[in-house]
Amino acid sequence: MKNKNSLIYVAGHTGLVGSALVRKLKEQGYANLLLATRSDVDLRDQNAVKYFFEKNKPEFVFMTAGKVGGIHANITYPADFIHDNILITTNIIHNSYVTNVKKLLFLSCSCMYPRNCPQPIKEEFLLTGDVEKTNYAYAAAKIAGLKMIKSYREQYNCDFISAVANNTYGPVNRHNLENSHVIPALIKKFLSAVQKNKKEVTLWGTGNPKREFLYTDDLADALIFLMKNFSEKEHINIGTGVEISMKELADIMKSMIGFRGKIIWDTTKPDGVPRKFLDVLKINSLGWRAKVTLKQGLEETISEYIKKQIN
Repeated sequence: MKNKNSLIYVAGHTGLVGSALVRKLKEQGYANLLLATRSDVDLRDQNAVKYFFEKNKPEFVFMTAGKVGGIHANITYPADFIHDNILITTNIIHNSYVTNVKKLLFLSCSCMYPRNCPQPIKEEFLLTGDVEKTNYAYAAAKIAGLKMIKSYREQYNCDFISAVANNTYGPVNRHNLENSHVIPALIKKFLSAVQKNKKEVTLWGTGNPKREFLYTDDLADALIFLMKNFSEKEHINIGTGVEISMKELADIMKSMIGFRGKIIWDTTKPDGVPRKFLDVLKINSLGWRAKVTLKQGLEETISEYIKKQIN
C-alpha cells in the first residue's frame, strides 16, 4: 500500500473494526476507499460478490465483515453464525483471487483456539484441542477462513494473510444485551441500573474467567501495519499483552459509570473459556505494540455511548 491512491476495499466498514479501520486509513492519507453496505452488496450472495469485484477491482482488501455476537447469540444462532460467515469468507477470498487483488488481510478471532489452551496462546496452538462449545460454529467458520488463506497462498501464490485478534471493543460496539459482547453489555447494564436507581445488577457466570481486551483503534492500526509489513501463510496474533478477570473488569466499569449497588454473579450461566490471553511476541518483534490502555479505551467507549443516548 505504498501508493496512497490505491483502491482499498474495507469489507464490513460499518462495524466496530471496519469503521475504526476507515478512520485510520483516512488519517494516514488513504482517500480511495471502496465502501459498500449490505444493500449495496450482500456478501453472502456468490453472484453479487462476483459482480462487485469484477466491477470495482479493488487492489487491497481488508476482511472485517461477518456475523458476530456474544455468548448468548452464539448459543442461540449457531447455524446463522457458521452459514453466514463461511459464505462471506468464501466469496471474498475467492473473488479476490479471481480479480487479482494485490493483497488481502483476513481477520479472525481468538475464540478459534482450543478451550483449554496453554497460556499465553501461541499461533501454533491452533487445532491442538476442542474449541469452546458455546461458540463452536463461529470458531469453525473462522478456522475455515485461516485455512482458505493458507490454501490460496499455496496453490495460487496469492499475497493473502490472516490475523487473529482478542476481544475487541470501542465506541461503535452494539449495546443490545442479546447480541452484544461483554464490554458494551456491561455499559448498558450499569447505566440502566443508575438511571433506574437499581440496587443490584446481575451478570453471567462466576466472574473468574480472564480476558484480554483490545481497543478498536489499536486493532485498526495493527491491521494496516500488517498489510504493509507482513506476508506469511500462517496467521499472526494481535493483542495487548495484558489480561484482566471479569470481576475486575466489572468493578472498574461499575466505578467509572457510577453504579453504587451490588453485583450478583449468576453461576447458572456459562463462563465461556476460562482464560484467553494471546502471545503477541511475533507481532511485537515486527515493531507493532498496542498503545491504548484499558482505562483509556473504556473511558472513550463509555463517553461515546452516553453522548449517543443524549443525542
